[in-house]
Amino acid sequence: MSSYTGAEARPELSTALSGDELARWYWTLAELTVLARELGVPRGGGKAALTERVRAVLDGVAPPAAPSRTRGAGRQLAAPVDGSTEIPEGQRCSQVLREFFRREIGPSFHFDASMRTFVAEGAGRTLDEAIAHWHATRRTAAQAQEIGSQFELNRFLRDWHAEHPAGSRTEALAAWRAHRDRPRHPAAG
Repeated sequence: MSSYTGAEARPELSTALSGDELARWYWTLAELTVLARELGVPRGGGKAALTERVRAVLDGVAPPAAPSRTRGAGRQLAAPVDGSTEIPEGQRCSQVLREFFRREIGPSFHFDASMRTFVAEGAGRTLDEAIAHWHATRRTAAQAQEIGSQFELNRFLRDWHAEHPAGSRTEALAAWRAHRDRPRHPAAG
């Protein structure tokens, strides 16, 4: 969490910012998408990639290439599915899979990092193998996991609640709003 205590105000997100100034502040994906559209920057590929492309354009540098859209091109499973159903190449963690796993595993099922990876890399494996993987990874999944850098709000809330165990959700979200409105030191990028 930030320990910044200055009173510097977050600037308006505009084409007048430099890339370094853009990187000093927290911006939502929705905000970055609007600016990217205004700049004519491709908007795909997630927040980090979009930020990198917008930052480059603001600095007058050619932006990195936008990601190709080949991932979703594969066939996706459709209901009905059963344990012998094979996971196709490019399968996503879909509602069809969620419904199947909840029916087979129970209401505690959710797509955690381990299951997302299994589905993404499991082409040719069966849904019965996916269920076995779920059960085999529950002990590991119950341990504290690294939260990816793209999930900044989740990381902040975990850290805030560790420091304020009696704090309420309302207090945590107010602290998040104050945190995201502060500059990052040094500039992220």
